[in-house]
Amino acid sequence: MSLQNEQHINSDLLDDDTPTDLERIVNLKRRSFIGAGALCGAAFFLGGNLLSGNALASQVSQAARGNSGRAARPLLGFQNVPASTADQVVLPAGYEFRNLISWGEPLFSNVPDFKHDGTNTSEDQELQFGDNNDGMCFFPFYNKFGRIDPDRALIAINNEYTNYEYLFSDGRQPSSPDDVRKALAAEGVSVIEVRRRAGRWVFKRDSRYNRRVHGNVMMDIKGPAAGHDLLRTSVELSGKRARGTFQNCSSGQTPWGTYLTCEENFNGCFGSTDKNIKLNAAQKRYGLSANSDNNWYPHNERFDLAKHPNEANHFGWIVEIDPFNPDSTPVKRTALGRFKHENAAVTTTQDGRVVVYMGDDERGEFIYKFVSDRRYNPNTPLANRDILDHGTLYVAKFDDGDGDVNHPKGRGQWIELTYGKNGLTKANGFNSQAEVLIHARLAGSQVGATRMDRPEWIAVSPINGQVFCTLTNNSRRGSADMPVNGPNPRANNIYGQILRWEEPNPAALTFDWDLFIVAGNPAVHPEDPYDGSENINADNMFNSPDGLGFDEAGRLWIQTDGDDSNKGDYAGMGNNQMLCADPNTGEIRRFLVGPVGCEVTGLSFSPDYKTMFVGFQHPTGGFPDYLPNGRPRSTVIAITRRDGGVIGA
Repeated sequence: MSLQNEQHINSDLLDDDTPTDLERIVNLKRRSFIGAGALCGAAFFLGGNLLSGNALASQVSQAARGNSGRAARPLLGFQNVPASTADQVVLPAGYEFRNLISWGEPLFSNVPDFKHDGTNTSEDQELQFGDNNDGMCFFPFYNKFGRIDPDRALIAINNEYTNYEYLFSDGRQPSSPDDVRKALAAEGVSVIEVRRRAGRWVFKRDSRYNRRVHGNVMMDIKGPAAGHDLLRTSVELSGKRARGTFQNCSSGQTPWGTYLTCEENFNGCFGSTDKNIKLNAAQKRYGLSANSDNNWYPHNERFDLAKHPNEANHFGWIVEIDPFNPDSTPVKRTALGRFKHENAAVTTTQDGRVVVYMGDDERGEFIYKFVSDRRYNPNTPLANRDILDHGTLYVAKFDDGDGDVNHPKGRGQWIELTYGKNGLTKANGFNSQAEVLIHARLAGSQVGATRMDRPEWIAVSPINGQVFCTLTNNSRRGSADMPVNGPNPRANNIYGQILRWEEPNPAALTFDWDLFIVAGNPAVHPEDPYDGSENINADNMFNSPDGLGFDEAGRLWIQTDGDDSNKGDYAGMGNNQMLCADPNTGEIRRFLVGPVGCEVTGLSFSPDYKTMFVGFQHPTGGFPDYLPNGRPRSTVIAITRRDGGVIGA
């Protein structure tokens, strides 16, 4: 069954609050999304120049905050928290958290509880919350009046990978077909229902919407590459079906109410029993090799490149999932290109076309955007069903900037990745648009895209449409094949930076860029290129920015996945953390520090912005159960203010 965009009118969807007017509900839902896209293209691009913080703050004060000319209030309304190495969650004064759900939590009452000795079966894991939660999106229900139900929602949450030392009782690598099945079951996506009780959001076990979409679930392949020979296997002869999704990093949310999950480090899941296998240039560019850390290929032959060379081409896509229809079939959208997708930042143009910004999380890879051919139709949900199958994929090329050491900025362009254009021809190894998309990395190189310092999450400001991208780090920057350039200004980039660009509108082919943050350690590297930009100091320093997202007021939330040794180049940084920045002034404050060993990742809000959902991936201490001989568990928490106020305000 394909995606069902009429999901919000199921008769049992809202218990006693059955919607009676679908179009009214859908229009209400989508209006704010389209408004943000229209604002993006209309008001804040002045002569192709990025606005200064003061100018930007002045222009958005009335339009974005409705203050009728009164002075804008500061965006950051909490005190900076200190760095920490404790095995606990640290929050500002006045904030608290509760665990929402952890790896192994049964989605249904007839499923066994999580067992700390690692003896849960593969069947258990297929109906338990997945491991190493990452990106997530919040999907509210709507009542019969077309208003958001304040007490009921779904959350779709990625499960990126699994740690074998905890997944199996003896900490071994997979050594049987059932071990591989269990590993695949731990990855993918978990969809859960949540309810608000006494002001607190809690997981609802046994909801009909609770669902696992994991590495053993069948899904469709659609778009320009569907059915191509490179997607045909001896098992899936049509090239239009694939089994599973895994290595799911971050995500995105469409205005028509579906979830976009991003397949990232799929290459490490494949290997070969033939250690002398000859891999072609495309396979090598995507990191495939005869060896595999996951050890799936000896026990499940579809991961053996010698036996099924095209199976790997089924992965590295963005997958669209309908969270409100647990019987729907997920769809891999090939028009968005194949690479190590980090997340999918969705916005719209002034005329209603859908734009998706995407990063390829690999040293020296590229930033992309997709622009749909068709306009989003808020009045007819079914009209948007396949909108991501038709459009144009672009890749970014940046100039070397103005040479300003403290605040570099420059210009860039989007280069079209369409067969027959820009050298994407048979003479250069591309025989169709399908091959351009399946081998998007090769296409990016062919057109001269800029090699970046690991592009990770991308986020679009709801206030002015500026686009931000975390460039997390790059130890190879400065090598002969990856020289220093404008947006990637440091050799051996151990700290990372956050790139910002601004376009006349989201479909534009040119943009202005600057570096909003250059991370660093001014205590260890005073007055050298590794001390960081002017908005980095000893109290808010961090390394390896990764997760990124905005709230409604325009606060930029930054999550880290870096070196938490707290020594050497990283002395004073403590555990991984989440910070908050004011894009108008550049001010940054640390909001949260995670438990020992974790990556802080995944970010979503309730519609009133009074609850923030944040994930901790791969903790290594006792979190969250702190049991003797217990296993650490990746966990999603819900953060609230004790006074019931808006997070961060």
